[in-house]
Amino acid sequence: MNIKIADLEFEPLISPEDIQTRIKQIAAGLNAEYKDKTPIFVGVLNGCFMFMADLVRHINVPCETAFTKLSSYHGGTTSSRKISHDVELMVDIANRHVIVVEDIVDTGNTLDYLVDKLKQRNPASITVVALLLKPEAIEFSVEELQHVAFQIPNEFVVGYGLDYMELGRNFEGIYKRVV
Repeated sequence: MNIKIADLEFEPLISPEDIQTRIKQIAAGLNAEYKDKTPIFVGVLNGCFMFMADLVRHINVPCETAFTKLSSYHGGTTSSRKISHDVELMVDIANRHVIVVEDIVDTGNTLDYLVDKLKQRNPASITVVALLLKPEAIEFSVEELQHVAFQIPNEFVVGYGLDYMELGRNFEGIYKRVV
């Protein structure tokens, strides 16, 4: 079933069931990888909130959570490539295993910026988990991007935390723009 958000129409791309299946698979891998460690999950707001909550529910090793807020879309349907860093990470990550949780990686510009900033704080390691990756849009390769739930075409998407004009984050599935 299609949905309408503001002036745009969207059609289903990834079902809620498929999202939950992939989250469980990624969590199982992280549980094995961090078996004897206490990682800190750093979510990139606002888009990651649903993904991170569901992911952490399936993590069975001791862990912490924290958030930062970056953006490059600023309400539009394409990245402006201007990064705004609205909320600084307020926890010491020195010598910690950091797992960055991102909603979507398209150009990689924002993720590259964030990983560089985190490296300056001397973590033991940085791994990035992304819900979505748009391989066709990548301009910055980030080697820390180790776990991707879904690769999608270079199309504008909403739902499951992703928005258009701050609307649509509440949908359980992911929808792509009807052109």
